[in-house]
Amino acid sequence: MAEMSDIILKQVKDPRVSAVTITAVKVTDDLRNAKIYFVEMGKDECSDEIKAGLTKATSFVRRELGKRLQLRCVPEIMFVHDKSFGYGSRIDRLLADIAKQEEKNG
Repeated sequence: MAEMSDIILKQVKDPRVSAVTITAVKVTDDLRNAKIYFVEMGKDECSDEIKAGLTKATSFVRRELGKRLQLRCVPEIMFVHDKSFGYGSRIDRLLADIAKQEEKNG
């Protein structure tokens, strides 16, 4: 995960992906496929621009990953928006609203 974050933040020159944070990497047992989970900093949803930037950078990221990890077979990469952060953010807002209501009524 650290290598993937480093490649995206420091080597991909596309400004569309500068606000991306890698949250998880899941690789299949046979190492042929990897899902890279990401979020856009400060947002619950992912913009189409970021998806387009990551899609465009996929082959570059895969090539760089192959150089760094020296794997015989570099996995196919698929970027997936991590919706759990948006869900957690929504829960935080709901809890804050409940606390305000209790304070107001209390």
